[in-house]
Amino acid sequence: MNQQQNPATNPEIYTVSRLNAEVRLTLELQFRQLWLCGEISNFVAASSGHWYFSLKDAAAQVKVAMFKQANRNAAFMPRNGQQVLIRARISVYEPRGEYQLLVDFIEPAGDGLLRQQYEMLKARLTAEGLLAPERKKPLPAQVRRIGVITSPTGAAVRDILTVLARRAPALEVIIYPALVQGAQAAQDLQAALSHAIRRNEVDVLIIGRGGGSLEDLYCFNDEALARQIAFCPLPIVSAVGHEIDFTIADFVADMRAATPSAAAELVSPDQQHQLTQLMQLQQRLQRGIRQQLGQQAQKFLQQYGKLQLLHPKRALEQQQQRLDELQLRLNRAGQHQVERKQQQLRQHQQALLQQAPRTGEWFQHSKTLSERLQRAMQQQLQQRAQQWQQHSALLHQVSPLATLNRGYSLSFNADNQLVKSVQQLKAGDVLTVRFADGSALTEVKQIQS
Repeated sequence: MNQQQNPATNPEIYTVSRLNAEVRLTLELQFRQLWLCGEISNFVAASSGHWYFSLKDAAAQVKVAMFKQANRNAAFMPRNGQQVLIRARISVYEPRGEYQLLVDFIEPAGDGLLRQQYEMLKARLTAEGLLAPERKKPLPAQVRRIGVITSPTGAAVRDILTVLARRAPALEVIIYPALVQGAQAAQDLQAALSHAIRRNEVDVLIIGRGGGSLEDLYCFNDEALARQIAFCPLPIVSAVGHEIDFTIADFVADMRAATPSAAAELVSPDQQHQLTQLMQLQQRLQRGIRQQLGQQAQKFLQQYGKLQLLHPKRALEQQQQRLDELQLRLNRAGQHQVERKQQQLRQHQQALLQQAPRTGEWFQHSKTLSERLQRAMQQQLQQRAQQWQQHSALLHQVSPLATLNRGYSLSFNADNQLVKSVQQLKAGDVLTVRFADGSALTEVKQIQS
């Protein structure tokens, strides 16, 4: 056997279609979901309802598609030049071998960007272990002096002092004044915390303020402040907001209180000491549960993402995008042909007017021919458009999704394999039944042949 016929020495030869398909799967598995902020350009709303545009910044741009199933939930119509925040997954448009973003959420840039920065910082600190429950310091059992970092004129300090006066009037309280809102608030809070650490005169610190908007509370999402809180040698209770407000400071502090009043209750001694211990255990349990839920949710998303990559909807979306592109090309070509024929007709009319003795009759005749030509071209364009619609309808009829829409369903076993025979089942098996609009779990009770 010569070298050209030996499969062990010949390289594997790909087709272009196979290469594009494998690149698409690789990208979609590597980048399941990401957030981007940029400026919209080249926006096109296709007749099918899908949106196509480019997202760019000062140095680069990327093509974006947002199908009508996703954009019908958008709260606004995008426009060129608009700054937006999108959530998307990376894919490849296989017919042209171009990578693109498939968007499932879009909103104008603003508060959304703050939320994105908040989530990115939280994820980074989590990866570094600064939010881990095991690194948090317990509150001291005996508290004689409490430090409070907040605005000396705000409602938070009044609430804290009121609670402490009611529960433990003998406690000493030292106020470390700081701004809690505005551009200089983060630096002011860091300076107050550094001052408290340097003096080392309190048993526990409370840092916080009352509730507010995301922008109002954003000084407590400052990365430098978060790291300073995480490595503070004194136990710190974060008390920012009212019940539902969470900041980065809440996650890195040794304990989080829902309100400044609740923080004062946590650090002050009380006869119901066992209740305080129970609250601490409850918070630890909640953190553990959230961590477990987060891990399980991550596993679920990974499995769900793999399943979505194999969903027939992906192929259908590619075909829908291809149809939109061909329809736009057909419309442009037809319009160009009409304009070219009209130009030729005008040239012939001019030549006839110069040569024919019966100018008026020839001019009327050429005008009649022009109108007939325009009607013929319009009829041809309508026929072509109707053919495309018929082809699209036929494609939809053979789609697996159309079969599900007619009331059929697919059953998968625990290994995510399609069940084709009752011989594959046994009593007690749990199946995933796929419908057109979702899926459900079912258990096999009895098998009948």
